[in-house]
Amino acid sequence: MGKILFLLVLGVVVWWALRTLWRARNGGRRDDTRDAKPAAPEDMVRCVHCGVHLPRSEGLLRDGRLFCSEEHARLNA
Repeated sequence: MGKILFLLVLGVVVWWALRTLWRARNGGRRDDTRDAKPAAPEDMVRCVHCGVHLPRSEGLLRDGRLFCSEEHARLNA
């Protein structure tokens, strides 16, 4: 019983030491992103030419219409 308890304590000490070294190497940052806030949702728009949906920030606005690429904007001109 004493050996099992000793091995258990030894395992916890090794785990704690490795975790401390890992954090020191990463500048104290944690690996998990639980504290990170998700990005705000963005409006989706539809390409006038092909109908694909894409985020508004990635769309190209030409003559009041949205396109997914320069090629589709040129083809619809």
